Formats: sequence, structure tokens, C-alpha cells
Amino acid sequence: MTSPMVATPVQLRTTGRLTFCCSSFPSAPGTATTTRRPRRFAAARASAETMATEKLGIKVERNPPESRLSELGVRQWPKWGCDKSKFPWTYSAKETCYLLQGKVKVYPEGHGEEFVEIAAGDLVVFPKGMSCTWDVAEAVDKHYNFE
Repeated sequence: MTSPMVATPVQLRTTGRLTFCCSSFPSAPGTATTTRRPRRFAAARASAETMATEKLGIKVERNPPESRLSELGVRQWPKWGCDKSKFPWTYSAKETCYLLQGKVKVYPEGHGEEFVEIAAGDLVVFPKGMSCTWDVAEAVDKHYNFE
């Protein structure tokens, strides 16, 4: 009896390609299973835009690659930080920030108890005009840029 082909998805960090590696293929009916050289099928190329999520008007890109941060010049942006606290904030301009440390629940105005949680390693975009409440659970240190 032949064994079924097994495909295992593998995410390659350097290229962003989703690859399926198949190591065992069934042979013709009635013959033994043969093992062949693994084949790789590129299923998709992930881009920074496809890895980002948007909720309640806030865009969050989790753990973007260093190349993305360099492309934006994030390490040259000013820094800001705060201790554990809770405060209202209104964005007078679009802000993009990269959290170096911390954990925050952001409650956009007009959405009741719904929130967006951001944490160290997140690249976040807040739209111009958004009013919200920041509930800082762990002290924040971030790079930021206003447009």
C-alpha cells in the first residue's frame, strides 16, 4: 500500500515565500512508495502590505523585517516613552510608530469597549484625526514619525 503525499508548509523568513516541501510521493498503483528529492512550490510571496492588519482604523504590522524598518528610516525617527498609565490622545496628523518595548490597548473613540492591542515589535499607523484612549499596561519606548 502506498503512503499519501505529505505537504508541510514552511515560511521562509528571508524571502517571505510560502513553500510546500513534499518528501514522499505515491508510486503507480500496486508499487512501493518511492522517496524523491523534495520539491518546492512557491505558493505566494508575502509583502509588507499583506502581513499588516487593520482594525478600528489602526494598521498594525507585527514584527516587520529589519529591511522594512530601514526602508522607512525608523531608527532615525525621534523616540518617546511613558510608564504604565491611561490617557486620552488625538492624532492631529498621521503617525507611524515602531514599538521597541511595551504593551498598550488602544480604544478608538466611538467603538465602545473595542480595542487594538499593540506591543514591542509592532509597526503601527494611526490615522490623522483619530481620538482614542491609550491604556499602557507595560512601559512604552517607541520611535515615531508624523506626516
